[in-house]
Amino acid sequence: MADAPTNQPSSRKLVVRNIGLLLSGDLARPVLDADTIVAEAGMITAVGHAQDVDTEDAPVVVDACGCAVAPGLIDSHVHPVFGDWTPRQNQLGWIDSCLHGGVTTMISAGEVHLPGRPKDILGVKALAITAQRAFDAFRPGGVKVLAGAPVLEKGMVESDFAELAAAGVTMLGEVGLGGVKEAGEAQRMVAWARKHGIRSTIHTGGPSIPGSGLIDADVVLAADADVIGHINGGHTALPDDQIRCLCERCSRAIELVHNGNFRSALVALRAATELGQLERVILGTDAPAGSGVQPLGVLRMIAQLASLGEVPAEIAFCFATGNTARIHGLSCGLIESGRTCDLVILDRAQHSAGRDLLESVALGDLPGIGMVIIDGIVRTHRSRNTPPAERAPVVVCKPAGGAL
Repeated sequence: MADAPTNQPSSRKLVVRNIGLLLSGDLARPVLDADTIVAEAGMITAVGHAQDVDTEDAPVVVDACGCAVAPGLIDSHVHPVFGDWTPRQNQLGWIDSCLHGGVTTMISAGEVHLPGRPKDILGVKALAITAQRAFDAFRPGGVKVLAGAPVLEKGMVESDFAELAAAGVTMLGEVGLGGVKEAGEAQRMVAWARKHGIRSTIHTGGPSIPGSGLIDADVVLAADADVIGHINGGHTALPDDQIRCLCERCSRAIELVHNGNFRSALVALRAATELGQLERVILGTDAPAGSGVQPLGVLRMIAQLASLGEVPAEIAFCFATGNTARIHGLSCGLIESGRTCDLVILDRAQHSAGRDLLESVALGDLPGIGMVIIDGIVRTHRSRNTPPAERAPVVVCKPAGGAL
């Protein structure tokens, strides 16, 4: 079985060998010419061919058995509350279930589903700080949940953002889910947040929960948040001309989500492609939501964009890994020395029409996940949610008496 969840990286040396395909997460070089990864203290220390890297004295050795390895997937848009429970669907274990879909990091867009969510300024700040502290200390299944994202309410002043930043809050919840929806007011608060090192995401499209409202292209452009949240709607999308306008007139991240309008996602992806700005595209689920929890939501977005969006599968994987890591300043998301050792080992699903992993994804099939590693620790073996993989990795070496 996997090691118990912890917020501490493994202190042991880890070697992953016999990798058949190594996806880097980097748009500039999405496939690496390498078959071995070495990690120590939860960080990647070497990537290369087995004969060229130091694999000696590793207490944990994973034989990938020819499978592909990718960076752990990052869900750029979730709405956690506390622990591994969502009151929106009254569901337990939803984060652990997403782990079995290859997600190793989640980014909160606001803890808005908390029953009785406070809307006074003191309560807003208290909730954000509490959520940040709670998820910093607790990782469901080992998944890193970056939480504590306050929703903007009327009356907030610059000192509120300074206080939040000093307390460790690093991001805002979706602008537009609270009382602040007017362009000038949103612009002012986003600028205060940015001044104090707090990143921002703005709701885009029609209302999603009671209290939210339409946020159109004019408001998004004026607010100038760091991420155009669910540009394909959460759930209702803007007209195509407004989506293209946002892609063309704004330089911020273009977020595509599972719980949105997929046709509109293709409109945004094609605009980003025509602009030569695929580095702006990131993926999320916008779950939990009224449509539920989607443990395979990020994988599904990768397969759908690769099969219908006219981008190579290896590029689509970058949308859910390296692109998101760069935009949010994360140490994960790329397979290179000095990065956090968060990995997904996967292969084409059994009986897929595709001849290999990338071709199967390009045909729209989900891959099978055989193992997930977070901070250098094996967290899962065969996924309980994906279709069974053609091949699966095995742990061939472990400490005497140690559990994996």
